[in-house]
Amino acid sequence: GFSLAQKPFGATYVWSSIINALQTQVEVKKRRQNLKCYHDCFIGSDAVDVVFAHLLQNKYFGDVDISRAKIVRVCQALMDYKVFEAVSTRVFGKDKRSVFEDSSSSLYRFTNVSNQMELDKDYQQCTPQRHEKSMLFHSTPVKPESLEDLWENLSLKPANAPQVNILDSLSPRVINEVWQEQTIARLLQLVDLPLLESLLEHQEIRPQLPQPRKGTGYVITSNYLDREILKAFSDSQTDEWLSAAIDCLEYLPDHMVVDISRNLPDQPDKADTWKLLLFENIGRYYGQKKEPLLSHASEIHSGIAELLVNGKMDQSLEAVQLYLKLLDSQVREEFRRLLYFMAVAAHNSELKLQKESDNRMVVKRTFSKAIINNKNLSRGKTDLLILFLVDHQKDVLKIPGTLHKMVSNKLVALQKGQDPSKITGYTFCQKLDEREYRSNTEKTTKDELLSLLKAIDEDSKLSDKERKRLLGQFHSSNPSIFMQYFGDRVTNMCV
Repeated sequence: GFSLAQKPFGATYVWSSIINALQTQVEVKKRRQNLKCYHDCFIGSDAVDVVFAHLLQNKYFGDVDISRAKIVRVCQALMDYKVFEAVSTRVFGKDKRSVFEDSSSSLYRFTNVSNQMELDKDYQQCTPQRHEKSMLFHSTPVKPESLEDLWENLSLKPANAPQVNILDSLSPRVINEVWQEQTIARLLQLVDLPLLESLLEHQEIRPQLPQPRKGTGYVITSNYLDREILKAFSDSQTDEWLSAAIDCLEYLPDHMVVDISRNLPDQPDKADTWKLLLFENIGRYYGQKKEPLLSHASEIHSGIAELLVNGKMDQSLEAVQLYLKLLDSQVREEFRRLLYFMAVAAHNSELKLQKESDNRMVVKRTFSKAIINNKNLSRGKTDLLILFLVDHQKDVLKIPGTLHKMVSNKLVALQKGQDPSKITGYTFCQKLDEREYRSNTEKTTKDELLSLLKAIDEDSKLSDKERKRLLGQFHSSNPSIFMQYFGDRVTNMCV
């Protein structure tokens, strides 16, 4: 590593390292939305997580606390400067989003990848001055404000002393183990768990998402055609409700998809009928689902519910985020789609799902067992937890800043060669030396004895004879504390 203070273009180096970390660490893959595939995409919340972890791990700004909102502004600047762009999921030439969204439903794609790769190559083989020049040459600014000014606006300035590690010496396996270990460690600080087996046991292999058929000459079945009909119908819609619902159809069996596609409304003005049909079928499928999506470590449900009952909303949100971080990736994606659909349906006031009930209650009753079906959790607490997930749908799948900091601190320590067994990342208690331990023990014992003596002296229910007996016993075993408490009154005490 080397110090940022040694570099004449520290701010430019920070920006370049952020871009490199984003391009090498964020998960870029083919993603599906509204039954349509988008190649080489990443989601907004993943980008925020990567940049957040990178800044904390390398400590570019010292020990300054960095909020997630500031990271979102950093990502917005990167999008403004054409490092990446929003992927348009609409048709008919709709404009792409210009505002970066910290969301699991917003898709982005890198631009000018070849130029950026060349830039990274130049950086490894040239001086800081040359790197600064190449950085400015390849960028395409769209704002008059310079990127360096953004640090000052965010109250962040490159530190003078932090050491920057430009080589990643840790394997992905080690990094993943640190993430899981620190997630569990932080979760144990928020939720009281009687057993740990469900957290520590190896996660079972889940079935993969449906994969597209490969090769040529495969048979075009009626099921495939019905899904293509739904895809075409989805592409023609701009309604968030319909888009969220059709996203969930990917997990439904073929026979249900066939029934839905063959009951499409004949006229565009029957959108409400189409929505109710979708809600009914999705609800029927998840109502029959044997295993709930949140079936792992069910002991945590009670702990999170207790936090909600006690009104500890911030801790409840963080505990949910940590719990969902332990989900299998495939289950996490299915849960994300279903929860998004539930939130849209619950908070949409234009379409009444049932005449006599509020939409939130209908959604809760319909999908509750598909999310959580814990026999050890009361009905009231289950409902409270389900509604909390729906109301905080935009935030529950984000990674809390506390976990980012814990993981970053441990990864930095591991890179420095420190003993992994001594790096807890989060302190359960503070270690005391023997002298301080003895001092604390003596002080605590003395305070408790004084409290006991005061209780005997001031207890009006004791007879004079009983009080005299107790005071005599106390004086014989602890004369110094007896003298300290009564002071000048000692001569008047009948002991």
